[in-house]
Amino acid sequence: MKVDIWSDVRCPFCYIGKHKFEKALNDFPGKENIEVVWHSFELDPELKTDTTVTNYEHLAMVKGISETQAKEMSRYVIDYAEGLDLNFNFEKVVVANSFRAHKLIQHAKNKGKANEVEEALFRAYFSEGKNIDDENVITDIAVSAGLDEKEVKTMLASDDLNYAVVRDEQDARNLGINSVPFFVFNDKYAVSGAQQPEVFSQALSRSWKEFAASSKPQILNEGNSCTTDGNCS
Repeated sequence: MKVDIWSDVRCPFCYIGKHKFEKALNDFPGKENIEVVWHSFELDPELKTDTTVTNYEHLAMVKGISETQAKEMSRYVIDYAEGLDLNFNFEKVVVANSFRAHKLIQHAKNKGKANEVEEALFRAYFSEGKNIDDENVITDIAVSAGLDEKEVKTMLASDDLNYAVVRDEQDARNLGINSVPFFVFNDKYAVSGAQQPEVFSQALSRSWKEFAASSKPQILNEGNSCTTDGNCS
């Protein structure tokens, strides 16, 4: 069964939601049968990378609030992440466009490393204060996740995966998704936001029951046959 997740590595609740979902998934009896597919979603495609302003200054300017209020908003995020062992260093966050990061995610999907790259990008942005729009940073993250350095550099220098990012975002619009994280279970049920693990557990269980039932062929007519215990009738 498939779980599709739209997120942006600049979104703190996407980082939190990833870990809350993974808590539920780790406790799910059929977790080995769950395929997690990551999708790109840019919260601000027009954002210009600017290493000269702080995250708080940028947030205050965008939201039209004071830096003190911006810090209070960040404190709420940290409190919401309590118990997840996530290290948010908002003072170190670099204001950066996430398009190159999403290209890396698309490349990682093709190599079976999307989850590792997602985690590494979140950590780089929110914990380590790295510029996720810098090609050297992107390459280092990719290599740390087990991807080939030359392939990543070639990918970043080309436009080959640009459409993959755009296509994910178009799919999101078609589904009416305007905020992230957004989780779609078995192409039928959705969970919006960084919900508690219990919510994800319920979605997994309900979706799995229907998926398991639908994967069995529906018998339209029964005739004479033989069973594995040797009975023929």
